[in-house]
Amino acid sequence: MNEPGYAVIGAGPSGLAGARNLQRVGLPWTGYELADGVGGLWNIDGPRSTVYDSAHLISSRTTTEFTEFPMSTDVADYPSHRELLRYFQEFADTFDLRSGYRFGTEVNALEPVDGGRGGWQVTSTGPDGTHTELHRGVVVANGTLSEPAVPRFEGEFSGEIFHTSRYKSATVFAGKRVLVIGAGNSGCDIAVDAVHHAASVDISVRRGYYFVPKYILGKPADTLNQGRPLPARIKQAVDSRVLKLFTGDPVRFGFPKPDYRIYESHPVVNSLVLHHVGHGDIGVRPDIRRFDGEDVVFADGTRRAYDVVVLATGYHLHYPFLDPALLSWAGPGSGTAPDLYLNIFPQKAANLFVLGMIEASGIGWQGRYEQAELVAAYLRARRDDPAAADAFDERVRGPRPDLTGGYHYLGLERMSYYVNKDAYRGEVRAAVAELGPEGSR
Repeated sequence: MNEPGYAVIGAGPSGLAGARNLQRVGLPWTGYELADGVGGLWNIDGPRSTVYDSAHLISSRTTTEFTEFPMSTDVADYPSHRELLRYFQEFADTFDLRSGYRFGTEVNALEPVDGGRGGWQVTSTGPDGTHTELHRGVVVANGTLSEPAVPRFEGEFSGEIFHTSRYKSATVFAGKRVLVIGAGNSGCDIAVDAVHHAASVDISVRRGYYFVPKYILGKPADTLNQGRPLPARIKQAVDSRVLKLFTGDPVRFGFPKPDYRIYESHPVVNSLVLHHVGHGDIGVRPDIRRFDGEDVVFADGTRRAYDVVVLATGYHLHYPFLDPALLSWAGPGSGTAPDLYLNIFPQKAANLFVLGMIEASGIGWQGRYEQAELVAAYLRARRDDPAAADAFDERVRGPRPDLTGGYHYLGLERMSYYVNKDAYRGEVRAAVAELGPEGSR
């Protein structure tokens, strides 16, 4: 009887990277994916996809792609979700990954055997019913942007209210008075979409933001300064001045002044919202105090009537098939992220790995691929060089490395798993190298 292989949960960028790297080191695996194909959230028809018709990358093609599988040069600088789905389909086909997945299959529960040392029982429901199967270990890669964070507000709103996770097309705004709550990347995208259909568009903001243009001097902004990273304070000082030069001061447009330095929260890669605010197409409103029928009452006491309220309020981490205690985590909505070494390795469960639980400006999919490379290097060492794997286990149980790169990130839930890309990738690459040359690229 063949020894059970590893389970890979998810067929988005991180899941495909996990499957590919297990394949590279000759470890058997089985993939589980709820949708009917690969692509994760970039498959707009997937049951838990949260992309919308106008969705594009906010990082450029060359800083986002997998290094071993560059996108075609005829793909746009900032590809649409359609181009990205095709890219992941081609990646999966090139490396024959689809054949390893069970599509249309939802993972219901993961149960460790002897703390994970004896493997994991994976219970899933698919086209042929519900089954439980033993796997040697589990790679969790089900994404971070599928479970909406829905805040509670005082009062009742009599119009339509929905989270951005339900948004697909701006035609829903035709002729309506629209309020978008939250000015993150999705909120700004949707506000810009709504301008072309709605009777009016406002955006409610709680704090100030830094707005980064997609192009500077005719080139994708994130392709500049790709050499040796500057110290945090110097980069913040330089880039904040460059931003003012290219986009102006958002305070002029009615946005609050940020009470933090640039890069201490994820910047908004959208200068079109400033364009439309400057043209009077979008109004900037303060935080919400309460709802009152069709009216929204703002923190400054003003009120205005709306037909539609869109909650651009982000997402919770979502691992519903796992006991949060195994991840040293209080659970979704707790304001914190699982406490994992390098955002991958839990202390309380063996042979369990989380991929994709990182956010960082500019880290791209290659940063997730390198996470998968580290997992594969560790499992290769566990098979071929147990002493090296044991030494790494000691590191997992020890103090956490500093992944901030000198930045002081805001104490928000979405920032609780944020890292500096250079600090993080340096730590991951060093760990791969230490686990042995067969695990390195």
